[in-house]
Amino acid sequence: MLTVMNREHDVVVYGATGFVGALTAAYLARHAPEGVRIALAGRSADKLAATRAGLPPAAREWPLVVADSGDPVALAALAASTRVLATTVGPYARYGLPVVEACARAGTHYADLTGEVLFVRAAIDAVHELALESGARIVHACGYDSIPSDLGMLLLHERAVADGAGPLTDVRLVATVRGGFSGGTIDSLRAQIEAYESNPGLRRVAAEPHALSPDRAAEPTPAQPRDAGMPSRAADGTWQAPFVMAPFNTRIVRRSNALLDWAYGPELRYGEVMGAGQGITGALMAAGITGGLAGLVGAMSVKPVRGLLDRVLPAPGTGPSEQARAKGWFRSVLHATTSSGRRYRATVAGPGDPGYAATAVMLGQSALCLALDDLLQRSGSLTPATAMGRPLIDRLRLAGHTYDVTAA
Repeated sequence: MLTVMNREHDVVVYGATGFVGALTAAYLARHAPEGVRIALAGRSADKLAATRAGLPPAAREWPLVVADSGDPVALAALAASTRVLATTVGPYARYGLPVVEACARAGTHYADLTGEVLFVRAAIDAVHELALESGARIVHACGYDSIPSDLGMLLLHERAVADGAGPLTDVRLVATVRGGFSGGTIDSLRAQIEAYESNPGLRRVAAEPHALSPDRAAEPTPAQPRDAGMPSRAADGTWQAPFVMAPFNTRIVRRSNALLDWAYGPELRYGEVMGAGQGITGALMAAGITGGLAGLVGAMSVKPVRGLLDRVLPAPGTGPSEQARAKGWFRSVLHATTSSGRRYRATVAGPGDPGYAATAVMLGQSALCLALDDLLQRSGSLTPATAMGRPLIDRLRLAGHTYDVTAA
């Protein structure tokens, strides 16, 4: 097992010249403890210097590291220079695997913002054993994909255990947000559709409910809720629609359960939807969300139409203004039932546009957690819950996010 103690940097933000990368760097400049050694990395020295010049004063002396994801020598040197590498360079299916491999070989802890099932599956297959040997924690999904889901489930599990309520059997997350699609999210969707076109069999891989399980054949869980469908109405009268992030978040939560030897519950059924409100307004909103999501995916699946959409959809590396980001928020409520019939409700919420402002907080705190906190001795391809767990929850609470569990 390699040591990460004697490295030149504590944290490197890779992709710092991109929109979310720069937001993450700015967050770290404002909130990282004094003495934490942070560097910025990317493909262009000039762009890195310009990004650094626009950051808060604490970043003025941060080192700059030039490394292209297509240059294995530069990536190896980058990974070996730091204890933690936080990367925002996507789509990860195109650019991410060499970065993951460099970190796994160097014993460097890694955090990303991916929401791509196929990339995470490929990374697990490529580096899990290597990271086990080197001691690297490879942690995917350290942003709005999928920290609220993953850590919310961990909270529910801890509360059920403390109460002696038995394993979790059914959990449904209801998400409400104020925010917009990021250019990176659109680009990731585009990359996944292009992957399906080149290899239709990959669609079946992504659709498998346990696509990210360490051992899919050993999964004891029953049939899982569908990720898509028609609008529905909950028992409290709230209308619900398919949640665009459910096909990814649910796989991360199920991987956490499997990595913990199905401690959440061997019979766990976990699903996610988007809350749309009550009454006729809620019904119309649910119908609009459902139709809009289906329309976007359908249009992106047609090559000529995809080219037209590129002219109007957010481009990679772009995002809303600071004022618009500040008006955003997210709220995820997880409704749970245990084998004993006990019911719980976990709430995970925070200010700021979830795909930008809130995600910068989550990734920034994940990087600091991996670099500074006393964590359980785990390595390999992990999830936020299994790699960081309670220490990350504590950090995010201090950063202004809500993590609560109550008996329902």
